[in-house]
Amino acid sequence: MDYKDYYQILDVSRNAGSDEIRKAYRKLAMRYHPDRNPNDKQAEERFKEINEAYQVLNDPQKRAYYDRVGSAYSTWQRRGAPSSGFDWSQWASGAPGATRVEYGDLNDLFGGEGLFSEFFRTIFGGMGGTETTSRANPAYQQQVEISLEDAFNGATMQIQVDGKRKQVKIPPGVRTGSKVRVASAGPNGMDLYLIVQVKEHERFERKGNDLHTTAKVSAFTAILGGEAEVETMTGKVKLSIPPGTQPEQVFRVAGRGMPHLKSPSARGDLFVRLKVEIPRYLSSKQRELLEEASKLKF
Repeated sequence: MDYKDYYQILDVSRNAGSDEIRKAYRKLAMRYHPDRNPNDKQAEERFKEINEAYQVLNDPQKRAYYDRVGSAYSTWQRRGAPSSGFDWSQWASGAPGATRVEYGDLNDLFGGEGLFSEFFRTIFGGMGGTETTSRANPAYQQQVEISLEDAFNGATMQIQVDGKRKQVKIPPGVRTGSKVRVASAGPNGMDLYLIVQVKEHERFERKGNDLHTTAKVSAFTAILGGEAEVETMTGKVKLSIPPGTQPEQVFRVAGRGMPHLKSPSARGDLFVRLKVEIPRYLSSKQRELLEEASKLKF
């Protein structure tokens, strides 16, 4: 199988920054887009190649992994060895002892069939070369249950497999259904898949990478404006409440949601639904003032 040089495909240097990569991709994608090149098979294949390169180089984790593959392949070539002899299966399995999160079928993930090359599928899909080739090692699955806090921060877990205790790292951003794969960590050298189940949280509801919660304010704060104290995954924050806020109004707090699995430095948002508390008892002065206010026209 031939090695694909994604840097060469996008015509950028190996130390190119994300902005340079994005600009190069947009320029080439516009040039080779099928809408601009109808019935041109070569342009269509070039467009797929450009998109594949961008999927890798625009993602810090994929790019770092791809660079390690490229470095190993370059070393192999310098030794004068043929490309057909390079051990691609080592990288298809995530490299010995590596932990990787599986997303399921790549076509389902990126939408469409035949969008990615054999090289991409081998390196990033863990497919052992092609769709029809079975894995070198069979898989062993085990379900693990973690808290939302562990899904947010990442965690190191002790699990027991085949009578032996093993330590496994759970990356930040996993969700229910995520598969964390540890190569050759199962019984008899099988690949170990941890199927993640994230427990429900008493305060937060997760929707994708966003979190949803509630906060309480007094009727006076809702009417006059003020602040509400809101719990987040990293502590309490003050939320500014404008005058005239309505019950059940939702506020968005940017960047206070869950980490993105593929890019943990990026986070979703926190959505806060306000619950307005109506006082059951009023002092005589409060009642007097409210009754006076109720007689005024808005």
